[in-house]
Amino acid sequence: MSEPNQTSGQYHSVKGNVVEAIGNATGATSWQTSGKEEHAKGEGEIKAAKAKGYAEGAADRVQGKFDSVVGAVTGDKSQQASGNAQETAGKAKTELNK
Repeated sequence: MSEPNQTSGQYHSVKGNVVEAIGNATGATSWQTSGKEEHAKGEGEIKAAKAKGYAEGAADRVQGKFDSVVGAVTGDKSQQASGNAQETAGKAKTELNK
């Protein structure tokens, strides 16, 4: 199975809604059921992808903060700057995946 992906999840969610709507319009219960299942699968994939992205962002924040502090203590301005950049990117990723 592939990694959870927000784009793929959104596709399946929307496709499920369309299939369910066709089932509702035609009275085809198999289409209604299939659409509901695909929509639920898509929503689950979106949530899983967000959780994964949030966890990755949190890890980047911690590692970035660590590198920044080590760089500051040792006087390594390059490591400090790199750590600050990684921490900032991690913050952005966690915000994006809330």
